[in-house]
Amino acid sequence: MNSGELLERSLAYALGSVAAVAPGSLRRATPCARWDLGELLGHLDDALDALHEGLTGGRIGLFPAAEGRADPACDFRRRACALLGAWVALPGEGRSVSVGDRPLDVRVMAATGAVEIAVHGWDVAQACGRPRPIPPALAAELLSVARCVVADEDRGVRFAEPVGVLPRAGASDRLVAFLGRDSFSGRGWSAFRE
Repeated sequence: MNSGELLERSLAYALGSVAAVAPGSLRRATPCARWDLGELLGHLDDALDALHEGLTGGRIGLFPAAEGRADPACDFRRRACALLGAWVALPGEGRSVSVGDRPLDVRVMAATGAVEIAVHGWDVAQACGRPRPIPPALAAELLSVARCVVADEDRGVRFAEPVGVLPRAGASDRLVAFLGRDSFSGRGWSAFRE
């Protein structure tokens, strides 16, 4: 799996979801029970900022910088472009990023970030009333990553309990269900809670 390609495809999907954000809609409810649409977009922007910080500075701070957001959808689009540029400019393989005092392979950081970006892109689409599944091949790859990074001890703390799906459910439904979302009602916990 090419984590850079996975990150790029997740950003493209999320950008498509963010394109549906209408002026005056930032107070809409999202599948992330703790956040309205404006707060979710702010969280996504923080995630992109952390990934960019890791790629360009080799270190991710443990707390996001607090800054006001006049237009969180525009901020997300701007930061997504900056993140893609930073990934393309990344020198060579085998780099690591420091998260607190722990090293993390940059490819693992990118793959984990891709899960967060795509799933929250799904949340944004739900909140905008324009549900759109995550593309099947992308969702299947992201589900493999999510299964590696979400441990049982994370459930109820950082992640919700998985939601049941029908045996014939597609990859998008399986991914969001694994992260505690009901793809048929659009409700669920945030996969990446603060």
